[in-house]
Amino acid sequence: MNHPVIPIAVADAARQRRREAPKGRRVEPQALAEVRALLGDAPRARDLLIEHLHKLQDRYGHLAVRHLAALAQEMRLSQTEVFEVATFYHHFDVVKEGEAPPPALTVRVCDGLSCELAGARTLLAELAQRHGVDVRVIAAPCVGRCESAPVAVVGQRPVLHASADDVTAAIGRGETTHDHHGHLDLAAYRAGGGYRLWQQCLRGERDVESVLQTLDDSALRGLGGAGFPAGRKWRIVRAQPAPRLMAVNIDEGEPGTFKDRWYLERDPHRFVEGLLVAAWAVGIDAVYVYLRDEYHGLRRMLERELAALRASDLGRDLPPIELRRGAGAYICGEESAMIESIEGKRGMPRLRPPYVAQLGLFGRPTLEHNFETLYWVREIVEKGGAWFAAQGRHGRKGLRSFSVSGRVKSPGVKLAPAGITVRELIDEHCGGMLDGHRFYAYLPGGASGGILPASLGDVPLDFDTLQPHGCFIGSAAVIVLSDRDRAVDAARNLMRFFRDESCGQCTPCRNGTAKASELIARDDWDLPLLADLSAVMRDASICGLGQAAPNPIDCVVRYFPHELAPKR
Repeated sequence: MNHPVIPIAVADAARQRRREAPKGRRVEPQALAEVRALLGDAPRARDLLIEHLHKLQDRYGHLAVRHLAALAQEMRLSQTEVFEVATFYHHFDVVKEGEAPPPALTVRVCDGLSCELAGARTLLAELAQRHGVDVRVIAAPCVGRCESAPVAVVGQRPVLHASADDVTAAIGRGETTHDHHGHLDLAAYRAGGGYRLWQQCLRGERDVESVLQTLDDSALRGLGGAGFPAGRKWRIVRAQPAPRLMAVNIDEGEPGTFKDRWYLERDPHRFVEGLLVAAWAVGIDAVYVYLRDEYHGLRRMLERELAALRASDLGRDLPPIELRRGAGAYICGEESAMIESIEGKRGMPRLRPPYVAQLGLFGRPTLEHNFETLYWVREIVEKGGAWFAAQGRHGRKGLRSFSVSGRVKSPGVKLAPAGITVRELIDEHCGGMLDGHRFYAYLPGGASGGILPASLGDVPLDFDTLQPHGCFIGSAAVIVLSDRDRAVDAARNLMRFFRDESCGQCTPCRNGTAKASELIARDDWDLPLLADLSAVMRDASICGLGQAAPNPIDCVVRYFPHELAPKR
């Protein structure tokens, strides 16, 4: 068969045209117009990718591939970059060609341990049976309202102490968004002396060294879980070359933790003033506040209060403060993963060194803080470090905000002396155990902090006191179990959570959490294999998720061997 002869020049021109054509999916003009209209005059900066994905998700209820391709072109990013970020986070629903988009309304039922204890599995099954076609009903990791378990979220509106009838009624009323009211607003906060401390700092009535010394005297440590001394952290970052940035972590995704939300919804400006004092002392050029996406109403409230502050006579002295929205990823509670997310990327923890204080957000030295740590700054500086340090019990120093849930009469945030025992916490602050329940076990530090038996209920709850028992306090999320519960079942719930929330970057965590979850789902545990797996995860995982994930399993083996005894 004779083939036509194509002149070399024509063939070269055709190859050149192919090289000049954009790789990947062609952008539809209509999709591009829709994306441009939605973004308006908002900057197309790379770090705003997640913010823009939220705009698309909120507007259309999902992320169509055609819109992702258009967004990539509009932001001058590769389609791969946009797609990999969109598929990383739980709250983005990527719909490929040929797939049906999800129903217009999604109901998320929290399946965290506290909600499971309160009947979340039954609630999920009943809602799925009632609304399986017209509404998408799915399980969700902890939504940060453990004191009101079980919790369902209808669209963006939480339904507390939820029953199937409550959720159905909320769906019928079209209650899909939530706005928060009842907080101390700017006027009320200033009437109580708010922002006076910050203004004193700016006017030179207080010097940096005295404020740093007050923090040192208070023994205030980071209250997000790591417990690093706050004053020392400020000094370290202050010594780094300018410009310096601040990243504030309000992504409290640890199951059992809700203290940051509790304080924020009551007194937001106390936190903001602490933030501003820290920015002044350390010499911060810009602040980024990372708020978990589950707190929809609080985000709108905080936006309003920051806008009011900027519009007030105090606004001229404010550093730039940007509020960034998480997208449903527990791993972003880890400081470097949070920074990656603020930069518009997947929340993958970084290898260290270099540390965030040296090379953090946008490559600059960064002061990273948990919400509650900053919340205490004003009161500590005004009352003195000795006041805060004198609040402890059993030889410990300071105050702790315990998020208490589970089998107690009065769950909630309990402000108590550092070093209080769980028995004292239950009896003095929680009204005792629920009627008909006997104290059996407790989690002192949320999902990753381990599980201890009631026989160790007199150990002081604080940093450094629980490590000899294979546990830690973390963010002080205390989940109380009774004689109607089993530590084995709690460990299974927690390991499923870690399996689903592993970012997948490192093999020990990615494969280890999946394998561990599979092994402990069996009635007969392979203890030697679990011990080997635990050692590998602790020694080789990049970040604290994989390193701490074996804690519940190790605690069951150590303290609850009777639950593993073979059935006869």
